[in-house]
Amino acid sequence: RKLTEGSPLTLAVTHAILQRKWSPEQIAGRLRMDYPEDKQWHVSHETIYQFIYAHPAGELRKALIAGLRRGHSKRKPRTRGKDRRGGITNMRSIRERPEEAQAREVPGHWEGDLIKGAFNASAIGTLVDRSSRFVILARVEDATAEAILESFTRRLRTLPKSFRQTLTYDQGREMARHQELERNTGIRVYFADPHSPWQRPTNENTNGLLRQYFPKGTDLSEYSQRRLTQVAEELNNRPRKSLGFRTPAEVMAQQIRQLNSGVALQT
Repeated sequence: RKLTEGSPLTLAVTHAILQRKWSPEQIAGRLRMDYPEDKQWHVSHETIYQFIYAHPAGELRKALIAGLRRGHSKRKPRTRGKDRRGGITNMRSIRERPEEAQAREVPGHWEGDLIKGAFNASAIGTLVDRSSRFVILARVEDATAEAILESFTRRLRTLPKSFRQTLTYDQGREMARHQELERNTGIRVYFADPHSPWQRPTNENTNGLLRQYFPKGTDLSEYSQRRLTQVAEELNNRPRKSLGFRTPAEVMAQQIRQLNSGVALQT
């Protein structure tokens, strides 16, 4: 009943779904965070779902339903049998990774991966900070080690040096030049065990979110770096339950302020 046609709350909810691609849970949590004392702006995620599915048939209903995140009951193999492992020397195991990376309390510990396009012929590089869930997307010419080295180097260098601590990756051959990436950026690369996506949960979850923007079976080479940056910005400004419904951008900004404050105190 709170979501009546034309009300400010209804307009805000509709905008968050259609324009910002927020989930009902994210919307409900963020409204409580932004208006803690004003119960007129409080609405449960169940009420939002009911509002969507009870909406009269038409284009708006289709758009609202299309804005919801979809999932599969079973995860499909990402590579359809193609072996991405091998050809990597001097791998550093995830078991050697610093404990602070596991704790998620310190920024600068990243998880990396590729999402693949139609017939595995195109890809987008993904980097996610374990602490803030901040996402960086990298356009790559192809899934070769040379392309990944060039693209990840360029994107990681946009970060403050102290935010380049570790990168955890699977054993895909595109990371064969990991030692050069370490020299270029100062980051230390660690490799997860084979067939162990749970060792990189932040990246796995983020890749699922990205499929809202880049559906499976599409040609990912058509997207420019500018468009990838826009998508990353949208994700970084979505409230996250795991962050107390703050956004990754807000958490990252706070961490950078704390870093700058610490530097100022030292000087």
